[in-house]
Amino acid sequence: MAQEYENLHETELASRAAQGDEDAFAEIVRRYSPRVFRFAGRFFRRYSLVEEAAQEVFLKAFLQLKNFEGRGSLEGWLTRITVTTCINLLRTAKRQPELTISDLTDDETSWLEEKLLNLSTARHRSEEDKLIAADLVNRVLEALPPEDTLVLTMIDGEGASIKEAAALTGWSESKVKVKAFRARKRMREALEKLLKAKDDKFFKSEKTIK
Repeated sequence: MAQEYENLHETELASRAAQGDEDAFAEIVRRYSPRVFRFAGRFFRRYSLVEEAAQEVFLKAFLQLKNFEGRGSLEGWLTRITVTTCINLLRTAKRQPELTISDLTDDETSWLEEKLLNLSTARHRSEEDKLIAADLVNRVLEALPPEDTLVLTMIDGEGASIKEAAALTGWSESKVKVKAFRARKRMREALEKLLKAKDDKFFKSEKTIK
């Protein structure tokens, strides 16, 4: 029986699941859960939150399968549900409005100090330095609006094209372009604000020492 469902085309699976076939829906979950978990992981760092989002995605999918008309792929349909679900979860959650210097780890603070003192360059950046920088960027992303986080992760982080991002989110290509432009601007402003705050703190401490 399991072999039968594994070989079914996605439209047939969706049709059977919509009619209440639990085995068909179980195959949909088995087949597409890696994709749903991977996409949810772009929004949440804690696995428990990723898992919670994935459960809600498949619950919505189960309830809405009767609306799936097979015009696009089932994978794409589930991806759009995942994107919408994660954005809504983030909007209702208590998110940190902005990242401040006091929120940074010692490594991240040191990384910012090195940038201010010009002690490291892109050519000589160590792997550890790259990891710290990436973690800092991720933390800034968490403080941005959910849609900004998504578009920057897809386009700048994973190299998706405007067309691919539009297909995955269900947005128009022009909307993706506008959101990407605004998201990059917010990201740059957030990082500049952190650097300025660290710069002010650094020079105040220098004056105190003198």
